[in-house]
This record gives sequence, structure tokens and C-alpha cells, in this order.
Amino acid sequence: MFGGGGGGLNPRKMEQMMEQMGIDVEDIDAEEVIIRTGEYDLVFDDAEVTKMDARGQETYQIIGSPEEVEAGSAGSADDAGTDDDGSAIPDEDVDLVATRAGVGEDEAREALDANDGDLAAAVEDLE
Repeated sequence: MFGGGGGGLNPRKMEQMMEQMGIDVEDIDAEEVIIRTGEYDLVFDDAEVTKMDARGQETYQIIGSPEEVEAGSAGSADDAGTDDDGSAIPDEDVDLVATRAGVGEDEAREALDANDGDLAAAVEDLE
């Protein structure tokens, strides 16, 4: 993708180039990743997860081999996405809404709860 010839770019040089382009890269210490579809669930145990943030657009890369299981059988729906405080709203979503709307985390969480986790609707309500 970048550079030509030989062995390509070393990871440090690639990281510097991405930083110059405004792309932040973060490794996420994921224990499990579940992708739910209407037909099956894909369960990644000990997957390598990388988050790239390019000027507010977040992209997640999952590296690993998933196990395909029956739809809805990976974990329970009651436990899925529940944070330590019992909320089904991920902390990352709360942070994003709080930042975008310029409000505190409690207010952002309330707006997300009121809008069933819809980020855009929560931000719109707070503006």
C-alpha cells in the first residue's frame, strides 16, 4: 500500500506516517469479540483488535479465527454489552456523545438511555 520495493515500511515508520495524517491507532485488549447476524454468531476468543480513529471515523480491525455458533447462543442477551455500572450503553459511546455535545458523561448517558443507544439522536437531543 505504502512505499515500493523491498521489505516495505517498518511498523514504526508506518505509525509515524499515520500520525501525520491524523490517524490514531490503539490496540484493544479484547477477551472476546462477538459478531451477531440473523443466521449465526461469530465468536472470536483472544482476537487481536485494533482501533483506528481517522478524524472521528472509528474503524475496528479484528484478527483471529472465529467459531460460528447458532444465532443468539454466544453469551446471553442480558449480559451483552453491559458495563460495570449495569448500563447497556458502552463507555466509548458515552464519551463520544459527551465530547460531541459538550456535556458531562452523566448527561450523555441519560440521553443515550432515552434514545436506546442511538448516538446521533442522543447528540441531537443535547444540542
